[in-house]
Amino acid sequence: MKSLVREYQSKLPDYEALRDAAVAHVAQMLAVAGLKIHHITGRVKKPQSFADKLRRKPGRYATLDDVTDLVGVRVITYFESDVNVVSRLLEGTFDVDWNNSSDKSKMHDPDRFGYMGVHYVVQAEPQLPAFAGLRLAGSCFEIQIRSILQHAWAEIEHDLGYKNREAVPREVSRRFYRLAGLLEMADEEFMAIARMSRDYEADLPQRLLEDPDSVFIDIQSVKYLLTVPPVRPLDEQVAEALNVTLLVDWPDPERPQRLTSLLQHVGVYSVGQLQKELARCEDDIVRFAASLMPRLREAWTPAGGARPGTSLVHYALLRACENPALDAQKVISLLDLSAQRNAASMIAAVREVYAEVMGEQAR
Repeated sequence: MKSLVREYQSKLPDYEALRDAAVAHVAQMLAVAGLKIHHITGRVKKPQSFADKLRRKPGRYATLDDVTDLVGVRVITYFESDVNVVSRLLEGTFDVDWNNSSDKSKMHDPDRFGYMGVHYVVQAEPQLPAFAGLRLAGSCFEIQIRSILQHAWAEIEHDLGYKNREAVPREVSRRFYRLAGLLEMADEEFMAIARMSRDYEADLPQRLLEDPDSVFIDIQSVKYLLTVPPVRPLDEQVAEALNVTLLVDWPDPERPQRLTSLLQHVGVYSVGQLQKELARCEDDIVRFAASLMPRLREAWTPAGGARPGTSLVHYALLRACENPALDAQKVISLLDLSAQRNAASMIAAVREVYAEVMGEQAR
């Protein structure tokens, strides 16, 4: 046993190289497939853990090649349905050692103990580019695939020290069974929500065409509106008035959320209402933005141009100036501009420009 542990310690750098290659290969494979994964991690068994394993199972391992879990990769998906997708991809890529692999997600006993995902032992085939040239090319490593909730179950179960049905007190077992059912239901509900979200996004164009008043202002509707009339042409007008570029590919995933909250704060709750408001205020929005943005350059010039939704921002600022009951500080907070300048001075600048622009209009 000691000689096997010493051999393992001497080859530890090679196993670490295998771990890194395995993680990189699996990550690339999932990225090419377009799968959104929560995270992928890798680990190499610690020598002390390996020694403990040998003591627990004397005589079982004659060589390091007999040990299939010295290197492990763990894939955590957002949804249980993605576990199956990842599994099929792995089966199509690797030579799976089915004798040492298991799919515990297919255990359907109503009183089953545990809530596990899929566990594969695969071969680091030398013909795969990620493993070419490695000293341990051809060796085996394990891959675990779980949803987030499956992972939570497994981690807590492991921390409690319960590894089999017989070890658990009867009172505790009942609660485990109840919890397993709740987690499965939660996984199913999350998958249903994901499907509803995709269906909602796919139906948006048709719904907006047929009945925009029935479509609420939310993250998905705003995200779509940023790419189509009347928002996109109005954004382009603002950018043209400032003689800057409209940053159509600006990487700001929080932008739709902020714009949604901003529009709702000023009392716009449906797409139909927004369309009518933008048509009514189109000229005012462009003139207001052309006058205001040069005075607040520190709030937008670092981006190098006008960001998508700039027309919505200036419309909301107009509404805030028109309605003293609206909290100006809240608007600044929703725009995440408080760090650019003192909030009071920014509010003063906005109100000053509003008075100038609307005063000119009145004359």
